[in-house]
Amino acid sequence: MIGEEVPSDQYYWAPLAQHERGSLASLDSLRKGGPPPPNWRQPELPEVIAMLGFRLDAVKSNAAAYLQHLCYRNDKVKTDVRKLKGIPVLVGLLDHPKKEVHLGACGALKNISFGRDQDNKIAIKNCDGVPALVRLLRKARDVDLTEVITGTLWNLSSHDSIKMEIVDHALHALTDEVIIPHSGWEREPNEDCKPRHIEWESVLTNTAGCLRNVSSERSEARRKLRECDGLVDALIFIVQAEIGQKDSDSKLVENCVCLLRNLSYQVHREIPQAERYQEAPPNVANNTGPHAASCFGAKKGKGKKPTEDPANDTVDFPKRTSPARGYELLFQPEVVRIYISLLKESKTPAILEASAGAIQNLCAGRWTYGRYIRSALRQEKALSAIADLLTSEHERVVKAASGALRNLAVDARNKELIGKHAIPNLVKNLPGGQQSSSQNFSEDTVVSILNTINEVIAENLEAAKKLRETQGIEKLVLINKSGNRSEKEVRAAALVLQTIWGYKELRKPLEKEGWKKSDFQVNLNNASRSQSSHSYDDSTLPLIDRNQKSDNNYSTLNERGDHNRTLDRSGNLGEMEPLKGTPLMQDEGQESLEEELDVLVLDEEGDQVSPPTMQKI
Repeated sequence: MIGEEVPSDQYYWAPLAQHERGSLASLDSLRKGGPPPPNWRQPELPEVIAMLGFRLDAVKSNAAAYLQHLCYRNDKVKTDVRKLKGIPVLVGLLDHPKKEVHLGACGALKNISFGRDQDNKIAIKNCDGVPALVRLLRKARDVDLTEVITGTLWNLSSHDSIKMEIVDHALHALTDEVIIPHSGWEREPNEDCKPRHIEWESVLTNTAGCLRNVSSERSEARRKLRECDGLVDALIFIVQAEIGQKDSDSKLVENCVCLLRNLSYQVHREIPQAERYQEAPPNVANNTGPHAASCFGAKKGKGKKPTEDPANDTVDFPKRTSPARGYELLFQPEVVRIYISLLKESKTPAILEASAGAIQNLCAGRWTYGRYIRSALRQEKALSAIADLLTSEHERVVKAASGALRNLAVDARNKELIGKHAIPNLVKNLPGGQQSSSQNFSEDTVVSILNTINEVIAENLEAAKKLRETQGIEKLVLINKSGNRSEKEVRAAALVLQTIWGYKELRKPLEKEGWKKSDFQVNLNNASRSQSSHSYDDSTLPLIDRNQKSDNNYSTLNERGDHNRTLDRSGNLGEMEPLKGTPLMQDEGQESLEEELDVLVLDEEGDQVSPPTMQKI
């Protein structure tokens, strides 16, 4: 029976969002010096690398700056620099006392570390490049040097094997030297001083992007980030400040919200003393009782699910004797309001997806704050904002909204409201039928929508009626019997059909419309046995998450996409080359990928710098 194959737990987490390659800066500075003198000979690459060790500092700085120029958007030169042993020399120059030398060396490393050749990143790591960058960061006092350092760390953080290296060596330096001092947040606000504001936004963007990447690696990394003193507080302050300045679509907001979303991943399990927030599972009717499940004999009651008390339409957060600090802020009303504001105000798909994914995470699991947050989102009128995302033209936003609604529907009152207002758009996003979305959603998204529908109509007769009124039966039967849908889609559709047939009140109306009992039976013989429609490679998963099965039938399986394809902000697959003259942090693309359970934001690369030309030596 289909029903017996479904995990008993009704909570689901959203997955890790996928990584994004960063940006390339303008080459305008190369034109400032004009053409070189006619007798100037362009040095060969081995000569330039040899000049890095010359006794004169001016030669070193010019050689490093020229390498920075040569490596700009040139993967072959980057590889040649590595093969010619230039990377250890550049890393060594990071400790040089003169700024023009260590700035040029860091700029060259930033360009070398950008791109798909992962060997360059590994080479920087293997010669202790991360500790060297951290030492330089602690000495930096100006924005341009700090920006190059943090951009290099952002580039390096997109490689799995370097993430924990950054967490162990760079986390506290990035927090203490960049995030906290430039965020405007103060540990002990002085009432006599004017409010502080965000400064060095590009540096904050790089740093948040770096931490966003490393937070997708493993639970140990997320634990260290959550418990890093002041980090969560400053991140929330930054996003609140940006929203207050009507700048809810900046890259800084995106990186901060994606990082907060990652830190909310299984937060009710990974925080210290998590057991104090756990709640007892609801009483589930056993299979021998009056509501015993069968393919077509399940007796569906008209009442509410016992998971939440429908009488508790208002649930207030616990009263605190002192303000929340650190990781506790991740599940307090202030962060929930941030996500709601972004859902209503932002136009950026990645921010909308991250906000909905964070809500999905916080509403997952049987824990005290999950119950509070499900109720709070209803009180704050956020259910409609999430339901509106189902009409987005960006698939990853639709899927994130579907996952959030699925977890929100565990609350009985939420289930009623979602059934009334979201079922039409959920049905519209299913394949087939006249009222169909113009998008051709992937298997994972279709399965997520079907599972959300099933959660909403279970123990909710009115929602089941709404499904019937909006051509839902036609689409479900088509998925079940068409023969061109995957097995996962057929099983998910069959489960919804079984739930509908379980309502005796609907059987006669359905039979009058021409439907038969056989239409509501699973039809796996016609299901496609081919691989699922996506082409994601499980071998690129973070090691801790790969095929991991935890207790209570929670799954943390997350899949990364094909790294040769990216999804830009318009939602189109393909490479998006930045134009010369565009500002730093222009996206090269983003791809977001979710399994149906929990959501994390995966990696993105940082930005390359535009180097000055090498002067005549």
